[in-house]
Amino acid sequence: MFQWSKKVVKSVTFNPEIADESLLAQVESYLEAQPEKTFSDLCKEALWQALCVPDSVRPSPNTAALPIEQQVGQLQRQLAGLEERFFAKESHRLQTMENQIVQLSQQVAQLAIILSQGGSTQPLTSSVPMVEVINNSASTPDPTPQEVDPVIIRLSQYLDDF
Repeated sequence: MFQWSKKVVKSVTFNPEIADESLLAQVESYLEAQPEKTFSDLCKEALWQALCVPDSVRPSPNTAALPIEQQVGQLQRQLAGLEERFFAKESHRLQTMENQIVQLSQQVAQLAIILSQGGSTQPLTSSVPMVEVINNSASTPDPTPQEVDPVIIRLSQYLDDF
């Protein structure tokens, strides 16, 4: 088997044909747009793609070759993306909790209204005699039956204990 030295240099020849010249122009424009990449990097990427090597097997881009400013820029972009995702998630959670608090407040208000209506039509002190009337109603029927609130009945049991 052929042993490669640690650094192997291969050459690429562009012929003066239209296809090669247009390819060379594309390579030059690509490298101008991405000055951190070299022709060697571009060739390696093309070979990885041409040989259909999965991304998981490919080596990660060499960040050591990048200047410190570019590394810092990449880290700042990654951090900004992470913060954006984090804040979006937390904002959604906060909005959900606020909606739940509003719903709970509405339910408490409705409960207070129900209790105040039940308490104003039949005060708790009058509930004790009403229970006696209900117990005595079997012997003498009441000509005007009143509606009995189940909450008042439960509360009247506690009043009897006092």
